[in-house]
Amino acid sequence: MGVIDILSAIGDRFPAVKKPERKPTLYRRLAWTGVILVLYFVMSNIPLYGIPPQNIGGEINLQRIIFASSAGTLMELGIGPIVTASLIIQVLVGAKIIKLDLTDPEGRKKFTSAQKVLALSFAALEAVAFTVGGRYWAGTNIEPTPYDYALVSAQLFLGALLVIYFDEVMQKGWGIGSAVSLFILAGVAQGVVWSLFGTIPGVAAAFGLIPALLTEPDLTLLARPNGFPDLTGFFATIAMIVILVYFQAMRVEIPITSERFKGIRSRVPLQFIYVTNIPILLVGILVSDLILIQGLLADYLGVESRAYQIYSDIVYYLSPPRGVVQSITDPVKTAIFIVSWTAMSIVFGYMWVEIAGLNPRDQAERLVKGGMSIPGMRSDPRAVERILSRYIYPLTFLSSLIVAALVIFADLLGAYGTGTGLLLAVGIINQYYAMITRERALETYPLLRRILGEEVT
Repeated sequence: MGVIDILSAIGDRFPAVKKPERKPTLYRRLAWTGVILVLYFVMSNIPLYGIPPQNIGGEINLQRIIFASSAGTLMELGIGPIVTASLIIQVLVGAKIIKLDLTDPEGRKKFTSAQKVLALSFAALEAVAFTVGGRYWAGTNIEPTPYDYALVSAQLFLGALLVIYFDEVMQKGWGIGSAVSLFILAGVAQGVVWSLFGTIPGVAAAFGLIPALLTEPDLTLLARPNGFPDLTGFFATIAMIVILVYFQAMRVEIPITSERFKGIRSRVPLQFIYVTNIPILLVGILVSDLILIQGLLADYLGVESRAYQIYSDIVYYLSPPRGVVQSITDPVKTAIFIVSWTAMSIVFGYMWVEIAGLNPRDQAERLVKGGMSIPGMRSDPRAVERILSRYIYPLTFLSSLIVAALVIFADLLGAYGTGTGLLLAVGIINQYYAMITRERALETYPLLRRILGEEVT
């Protein structure tokens, strides 16, 4: 019995959300999605019981965007445990270290159960690590007791558990999409709104761009030296969204013909951004995990320790700068950030194409098995693979480079919600638009359900 089998067997003993007997209507699924989104915002504003009063929410940074977390609340861990668990299993499966067929219903079931157990394990470890390190009592005269540790750890674990079940509710067909994507989108939207309208009483009454324009309308708003939202970041945000929408609509078409129905020709559209947002998402998850570890090292080793300072310097240079002023005043950090993120994006892009079955070999096998071939070429997977290699690998390199460049320049200019957050948000909105359009078409034309092999309700 392999690791996946063991984790799956354990996961099968946990309560699970059942699929609806009949597929809910689109409006009911939208209602479920809205309820879960409201619950996310509620949990993001419920402070942990048993810790000293503190500012909840935390700074809008890469870690908070990627993990949809909110410091000092039930959403402290956010989607971090489930994202990390899913990524680890997918990489192991894609690299053939773990043998699991995700196209088979039984394989998908094992994947889901194993992911749940691994996510709960990460949640438990992070909850205990956060509290035992004394993070919530740092700088106070309060000496926490074992009861305090247990109480706060239980709340953190409960928040992560609810997120896992929220995602299961969505994935089982009650809602639309996944809770992970929904919460990331909500976090980015919250960050953009906060950058536009946010105020911090007693600290920065004119934190957001709009309050600043009303109270201090001068040229300093083009690039604010304190890292606060400025006009440059606002225009960078608009430009980033427009460019991303344009690139995501671009396609590279490969002509194909059917072996079964001679004379019928078509085209296979490959997205110009072939790797979508996966490379930058992986880079963001990696850097976010490094930031998370940095906080734990500060709790356990102290900020004065040599090990912490070395590690902190590494994380500092890998983290995105905060706007134009910081990019200019610290050119070394800017240069390291540009080079490291570009290199990691390209490496992760090629890695994802291989482990996700998007490489020329797997794509060629799918075409040949589907009775398709490229005009002028014999129906041989190796021949088709050679042709596809001319498109897929250059697209992988170019698309990885493009998404890295867009995110990097957005961060250098101080785009709201971070460059990574905007990239993910535009991709998620595009996915939701496609899903909702498809569901409306299926409800309007029930015959399409029979054609696609779906149950007619």
